[in-house]
Amino acid sequence: MDEKIQNKPQEKSKETTQPTIDRLVVSSSPHFSTGDSVPKIMHAVILALLPASAASIYFFGLNALLLGLTCVIACMLTEYAIQKIRRKPITVWDGSAIITGILLALTLPPAFPLYAAALGSIVAIGLGKQIFGGLGYNIFNPALLGRAFLQATYPVMITTWSEPLTKAAKHGIDAVSAATPLALMKFVEPKVMTPHLDLFFGNVAGSIGETSAFAIILGGLYLRYKGYINWKMPLGYLGSIAFFGWLFYLANPQKYPDPLFHILAGGAMLGAWFMVTDMVTSPTTSVGQWIFVVVAGFLVVIIRLLGGLPEGVMYSILLMNAITPLINRHTKPKVFGEGNQS
Repeated sequence: MDEKIQNKPQEKSKETTQPTIDRLVVSSSPHFSTGDSVPKIMHAVILALLPASAASIYFFGLNALLLGLTCVIACMLTEYAIQKIRRKPITVWDGSAIITGILLALTLPPAFPLYAAALGSIVAIGLGKQIFGGLGYNIFNPALLGRAFLQATYPVMITTWSEPLTKAAKHGIDAVSAATPLALMKFVEPKVMTPHLDLFFGNVAGSIGETSAFAIILGGLYLRYKGYINWKMPLGYLGSIAFFGWLFYLANPQKYPDPLFHILAGGAMLGAWFMVTDMVTSPTTSVGQWIFVVVAGFLVVIIRLLGGLPEGVMYSILLMNAITPLINRHTKPKVFGEGNQS
């Protein structure tokens, strides 16, 4: 009896001092997880595009709203149909097709026909995205590819601009044909330089979602606050445009516009905050990202000032999209321990 009583504490002590065994779990990357997902990021981008969309409706009225709805619906239906035909999972509600539709609409003139906008949306999703395998596999920005198709298919309609409603109302009519600030700078003699304040707030002729730099910056800063875009991409792109524009301005201030005009006019702001920052079609390495934005900014200025077109944002981004795989290949960091083997 006494022995049993004496042994009980010893048994309890033995149980409590028994060491625990840690398990080593081996799994594939990624090893860090966050609460972010593709739909969550895409919906944040949609939210960030709302200020530019609202500004487009304010300046260009019902036409802007109808263009946006047409492009979004056409993009979603195209994605659904292709995935259904290919018997792939339906991802139409992840938000990526909606973003493509909004961005494409924002790059179109106010009076652009709805049937042509729908056609461009079909091309953007079909040829710009799904033909490569869907989201994550596309080489080019789908919205810009759709816009490039429309540029080639309807060159007159896509370069027919209207004054904002705020200016047209002064003439007592619904719409007034007008030239964009870039066209006024490039093709009119003597050159007409649009005031910076008009460019900043958007009271100028142009694509419905590219005129208001203020609205675009609001959305871009929201994405930066959420951590969904890398600061190097928009600032590097705009900085590159400003730098090369300044070199021309320095050489001949009477002939070429100042750097601020370059970054406020045309599609520079929309391209910088919402297209250059595309996670799929931009480089993944830090060095590669700098190469991308510097060369793209240089191309914008060259096309604007020396080319036959007044705007070069679309072509600069698409050209750099094409060589992004090459940039990634030649700028990837070496693996630790990797070296030349003889």
